[in-house]
Amino acid sequence: MTTRINRTLASLAAVAGLAAPAWSADDVTLQLKWVTQAQFAGYYVALEKGFYDEEDLNVTIKPGGPDIAPEQVISGGGADVIVTWMAAGLAARERGLPLVNIAQPFKQGGLQLTCLKETGIESPADFPGHTLGVWFYGNEYPFYAWMAKLGVATTGKPEGVEVLKQAFNVDPLLQKQADCISVMTYNEYGQILDAGITPDQLVTFNYLDEGVGMLEDGLYVLEDSLEDPDFQDKMVRFVRASMKGWKYAETHAEEAAQIVVDSDETGAQTLEHQTYMMGEVAKLTAGSNGALDPADYEQTVSTLLSAVSPDNPAITKRPDDGAWTHVISDKALGM
Repeated sequence: MTTRINRTLASLAAVAGLAAPAWSADDVTLQLKWVTQAQFAGYYVALEKGFYDEEDLNVTIKPGGPDIAPEQVISGGGADVIVTWMAAGLAARERGLPLVNIAQPFKQGGLQLTCLKETGIESPADFPGHTLGVWFYGNEYPFYAWMAKLGVATTGKPEGVEVLKQAFNVDPLLQKQADCISVMTYNEYGQILDAGITPDQLVTFNYLDEGVGMLEDGLYVLEDSLEDPDFQDKMVRFVRASMKGWKYAETHAEEAAQIVVDSDETGAQTLEHQTYMMGEVAKLTAGSNGALDPADYEQTVSTLLSAVSPDNPAITKRPDDGAWTHVISDKALGM
């Protein structure tokens, strides 16, 4: 209501030939983890539907990509808040960048290992002797935690599994370079189906179901920024509007998908794929009001501490208590 009144007064002043009062919205820059797609639909919906305007916010959404690390962007002052996975957030915190989780829109995890049934893999007990495609750059931690839990060596066949450093596509499975590959429920799994492989030809394992899941897309800011009451207030309004966007997207999947496609300046996204993606992403945000569940946080920490990553462990010790806060989400939710 305040925004509407301000705009009306400004318009009347302009018509009267008077200088309009200098009302201005607060600027917020959001850096995404990846390119413009329905994985981030809630933010684009909040922007398009005016939910940020209603909170007196001028939000700029910056797409990510393979050469963009949100943690580096916020460290360099290029964003106020970022979307990243908790593994990356906690790793950055341990290494000196004091990131804090202020909200957790994704309640469920979409990371899976998908295998061709023809390889003979029916359960994790069948992994030894096979080649498994794994994403790196922080996405490998659940995999190594899982293998450690199973007692399966990752040094190569036949004594364990062969690890293929997988690019962010499904080619290794289609070209029979790997027996299983990493996929997201809302993206690469659909690409496999689009290639003509049917669900009954696949065996899929979700990391959460295997007890080695970790929190995915959350909102993170720098700890020092939270010491500023004005910044806190901006983030409260930002989280409130963003979650309104997410809940709208959950129940208006086709409209949300169209908003994403219209927001993609590269023109690379199709409505068909984004509609599929939005339907799957809605399953991951369902049940979340934006507040981090401490139990989910504990499972993530446990997974990361048990991950025997030979090249780059995510964290080597339990994070301090400042790694997450309910201060912003509680205020945003009126709790």
